Amino acid sequence: MGRNVSQRSGRLAARAGTRGASTVSRRDVPPPTRQSAGPPVLDPLAAVRADGDPRTDVFLTGTVFLDIIFTGLDTAPVRGTESWARGMGSSPGGVANMATALARLGLHTSLAAAFGDDMYGEYCWDALAQGEGIDLSLSRTVPGWHSPVTVSMAYEGERTMVSHGHEAPPSEAAFDSRHAPGCPPPSRACVTSLVPGRREEWLGCAAGRGSRIFADVGWDDTGRWDPADLAGLEHCEAFLPNAEEAMRYTRTDCPRAAARKLAERVPLAVVTMGAEGACAVDGRTGESAEVPAITVEELDPTGAGDVFVAGFITGTLAGWPLTDRLSFAGLTAALSVQEFGGSLSAPGWAEIACWWQQVRDFERRAGGGAAVPAAPPLPVGPATSAASVLPGAQDPAVAAAPATPAAAARLRHRYAFLDTVLPTADQPSQLARAVPTIGFRRPA
Repeated sequence: MGRNVSQRSGRLAARAGTRGASTVSRRDVPPPTRQSAGPPVLDPLAAVRADGDPRTDVFLTGTVFLDIIFTGLDTAPVRGTESWARGMGSSPGGVANMATALARLGLHTSLAAAFGDDMYGEYCWDALAQGEGIDLSLSRTVPGWHSPVTVSMAYEGERTMVSHGHEAPPSEAAFDSRHAPGCPPPSRACVTSLVPGRREEWLGCAAGRGSRIFADVGWDDTGRWDPADLAGLEHCEAFLPNAEEAMRYTRTDCPRAAARKLAERVPLAVVTMGAEGACAVDGRTGESAEVPAITVEELDPTGAGDVFVAGFITGTLAGWPLTDRLSFAGLTAALSVQEFGGSLSAPGWAEIACWWQQVRDFERRAGGGAAVPAAPPLPVGPATSAASVLPGAQDPAVAAAPATPAAAARLRHRYAFLDTVLPTADQPSQLARAVPTIGFRRPA
């Protein structure tokens, strides 16, 4: 699962993502024309909502990047030569990956971040607020500060990134009660990326208000890998490192052993294992779970780790069993790598429902002894962008469909819980995808 976002945020300014020098209302800046986000296909928390619950389901803060993704590269760029990419997409990145994934799963998401007052910042603000329905009331525009940018080159199932940006200027109001991260609004959950040696003061405040804290971690550039450096871990409900990070912090040589060791420090330890799937241990009950990954052809793994965390948070807040949460998180991540880009590759419920319909239809036809034809292309909604039809792009639900009857049977058994939560699969996708440019000039 992609960990690029955690590393970028830690190195640049996740700690100051909300600390703009001053605030400029976005109402003063006419946003580009684009389709506004409609209501989510379903509310996964409908069964657990009650009067008096917080309006915000998930709060998060960090750095928003503009991601520019080059695709269709046959090999890595070679020194001293020019490489041409067959495709290109742009989308909000950084913490926007997680925020978008959460919002597309129907969670009321609040993001506190600094935005540059350049066209990149305007595009990212509009894409998140209008395009995805993310609450940016705690975000602000920083005059004279340009948006951080990452250029990602995808090839051979991997990617290479080059980033540039400057830390947002500090604000005198950074830690008062009105501005995050002093104390964020009441919420069911908060998401953070732990950085070794750095303490986020808002975590204790949020946990004290009853928010459940979910955390991942970036690469430890110091090489210490000392769990004592993870300030804030004591406030966490769940800790979700990848296998390499988990093993280094626990001095173990097995992801499963690392999960058990981490569960001694946090209520729930989840370790992602890439192509092997994910495992988890609940330190409160002793329950453990492990699920394999869904085999797919990766086009761009950027942001897959963030989508995984968003899926796991969704299942946790909805009260699903541990195995179902892991399975759902793995599915959302698998669907995301079938699209280019980070934030705008995240699936919504319609895409998940279409995939589930593919699995059920495949198993039913195979069980009846009939020949199983190739899955037909699914309908494309009006908000699907040009990047969705770049060379090599494909519908994620079709691309992740089972290849054999035996695979379909395994998936049908593992994901049977989806029958109780999914909408019908007959509505086309309305999700925005990564676009080749941030906009065109409108006629005068």
